[in-house]
Amino acid sequence: MLGDYPLKGRRASEIAAHIEQGVSSGKVAPGTALPPLRDLAVELGVNPNTVAAAYRLLRDRGVIETAGRRGSRILPRPALTPRDEIRIPVPPHARDLSTGNPDPALLPDLTRALAAAAEAARTDPVLYGHAAVDPRLRALARASFEAAGLPAGPVVVASGSLDTIERILGTRLRPGDAVAVEDPGWGSLLDLLPALGLKPVPVRLDDEGPLPASLDAALADGVRAVVVTSRAQNPTGAALTARRAEALRAVLAGHPGVLLIEDDHGHGMVDRPYHPLVAASTRHWAVVRSAAKAYGPDLRISVAVGDEETIGRVAGRLRLGAGWVSHLLQRTLAELWRADAAPVDRVAAAYRVRRDALLGELAARGIGAHGESGLNVWVPVPDETSVLAALVQRGWVAAPGARYRIQSPPGVRFTTAGLEPARARELAEDLAAVLGAGAGGSRLV
Repeated sequence: MLGDYPLKGRRASEIAAHIEQGVSSGKVAPGTALPPLRDLAVELGVNPNTVAAAYRLLRDRGVIETAGRRGSRILPRPALTPRDEIRIPVPPHARDLSTGNPDPALLPDLTRALAAAAEAARTDPVLYGHAAVDPRLRALARASFEAAGLPAGPVVVASGSLDTIERILGTRLRPGDAVAVEDPGWGSLLDLLPALGLKPVPVRLDDEGPLPASLDAALADGVRAVVVTSRAQNPTGAALTARRAEALRAVLAGHPGVLLIEDDHGHGMVDRPYHPLVAASTRHWAVVRSAAKAYGPDLRISVAVGDEETIGRVAGRLRLGAGWVSHLLQRTLAELWRADAAPVDRVAAAYRVRRDALLGELAARGIGAHGESGLNVWVPVPDETSVLAALVQRGWVAAPGARYRIQSPPGVRFTTAGLEPARARELAEDLAAVLGAGAGGSRLV
């Protein structure tokens, strides 16, 4: 139970806040079991319904999980302690390959685009009541989505992919609903779902994307939404092929009421083709594209297209909260996009050379790895902790696979965006020495 941390409170909000405080301070560890409802009610001298309400609050905030008669416990990774805090200190001598960041040298110079946005703000200032989406950015986004073969639909602008996904889920789902997600998958999304009171349901994947049979099983279990990464999947680099997309569309066709969210964050920095999952049978859907990887994470901007109802709900909630995303940012992105400030062929080629260099060196040493597209290479390993510790001693810091996994086997992620091909051999040799002969895995599932 809670050991030396006595619970307090007379109201549900007070009890919940006290438990949250214990988790935030580290006095209550992840995975700790909470007292049964009636036992805690007796201890605090309150009605059991009050304790039940407190536990519901904590569940909806992504702090605890409830399992009926098996009781309630703090989540292994509560929303108060996000996965990004699972970090390995970077010694002065070590090379940090854990960040997931693009190479700053491949990001465009923003000077001219920002100047153009500033000039537009001078001649056409944005005031209250102005349209939420910049007309030029909307036109560019619509043309891009139409070229990708997506149905026509309204466009919304938000502050990055995760912000868009959160707004979509928040307007269409309720606490307790289940969401199918890739496993391994994007750690920030895996943290977001329990924080919204949603239940992540893992879907296995290989280099071509989610496995149809695994997605079918998740849909049969009653998931209300599916989130799929089209290209440059984080952490594995998986990219949907035409064959896999066709198979997944066939699975989704049997569940037309399920919300489909496609995260195409690799747009603008990968040369793998985009194969949409949206089909005529899909009623509720959205495709999200972020500027983070191609133009810079600090732009904090994304565009999304979807069905009228889904995008209309997001736009409506945005008006009630933030109102709109700064038009200075929108106009900056539109200018970068219009001027082709980061040519995708050049950027994608640079990332491909670096990624392929490491994959080739690993393969030459009998180490199976994954990295079909994007910035990262995923290497299955028998034990993450020992491998990570040994790599640090040799001067390399990788990202622990625990950030990205639900049920999938262990692994480590290397960000190759800034890894010079000449150093790929050195890293592969060190990893081979750490793993030992034939110790490297090759399968995601």
